[in-house]
Amino acid sequence: MTCGELARRGRQTNRRYHVHFTKAALGKGAQLGDWLKTPDPKAPMPGHFVVLRHQDGDAWDYVAIEHLGTNATVEAAGTAVPPDKRDLSDWHNDTFVNGPSWEEFTRAMGIDDDSKAKTSGSVYVVSAYRPAPGHRDGLEKMLSETPQPPDTSAGNVLMQHLEGGPWTFLTIARYNSWEDYATNEKNSVAQTNKKEGGWFRLRDHTNFHNDTLTDRIAP
Repeated sequence: MTCGELARRGRQTNRRYHVHFTKAALGKGAQLGDWLKTPDPKAPMPGHFVVLRHQDGDAWDYVAIEHLGTNATVEAAGTAVPPDKRDLSDWHNDTFVNGPSWEEFTRAMGIDDDSKAKTSGSVYVVSAYRPAPGHRDGLEKMLSETPQPPDTSAGNVLMQHLEGGPWTFLTIARYNSWEDYATNEKNSVAQTNKKEGGWFRLRDHTNFHNDTLTDRIAP
């Protein structure tokens, strides 16, 4: 499934997701990861989540992305955190987004039932974007385009901010291996050296973006 198809179908299905970025407290990285990848039996869509772990990039350590269905509800009482888990995180932020259907999301991320056992070595690039004034449509169009060779990504997801963090779009690109990711970076630099490709186009539409390299710890 291509990024463009995911974006178009995501707008049609109007699925809600919760994106949770968090930084581990000092010395609590392993414990926080173990907690994040533990399924919540009270989740609106049990088992519909993925947890990615920072390797290089932004300041957070983990991002947990949970599928909520077609609607999202925040209870006035808040979400109870078990007392023994309260000190695992130094900080976090939460954003509700629109995204593709869960079936499309899982296929793109390699976590559907037929793929997840074979994709444990996948590499994910998580990118957040904020368009320059008047460039939202141009940025969305660019991010929605179908990746073309020499791009080596195996799956792509585009999500759109509804409420929360200071970004407008979130993309996740999956590569089958570190070797595929490295090849993509080499190809990208070659295009940039020719004054071609996404490096230049991105700077026509955005005044902020960041990219974080991750691996997957759940499922």
